[in-house]
Amino acid sequence: MRILVLQASPNVHGSTAILTEEFCRGARVAGHDVNRVDVCQLDIAPCTGCVACGYEGPCVQKDGMDALRKEILASDMLVFATPLYYYGMTAQLKTVIDRFCSSNSSITGKRMRSALLAVAWNADDWTFEALVAHYHTLVRYLHLQDQGMVLGYGCGTPTMTRASRFPHEAFELGRQIGK
Repeated sequence: MRILVLQASPNVHGSTAILTEEFCRGARVAGHDVNRVDVCQLDIAPCTGCVACGYEGPCVQKDGMDALRKEILASDMLVFATPLYYYGMTAQLKTVIDRFCSSNSSITGKRMRSALLAVAWNADDWTFEALVAHYHTLVRYLHLQDQGMVLGYGCGTPTMTRASRFPHEAFELGRQIGK
């Protein structure tokens, strides 16, 4: 299976990256082809809502989304990896997801698998409620097949994250994909 991980932390060596790398390692152990894209490093403009794409492209904007769209459509699974910013995903990941508009029919038609990896400094039981609700909405709207989530409560620094159970959970999620 081809897995595309959309790693959406501006800090490429932070807590989100730790979970991402462990997920990727587990998925590779299981024999999957895994590609990680650091979306914060891409030049992708926000969707303008012009709908010139007709929900199936091409998008009138010519930027980094063109190549990413090809990667997405060549994949069997999308993994959304993000730190929690004000109780949601990063703006960079939201920008990419908004640009799914020009690939809507292709993405929904593939019935891809998906997973969510997220970290937050907070450890309150409600910390991830809004992000999880948004993720479930995306799963439903895009006809994705949810394979699971790792929600890293109390992962405010890489040291905190490494000392937690969440890297192991991310590895196991990756290793169990497709079984």
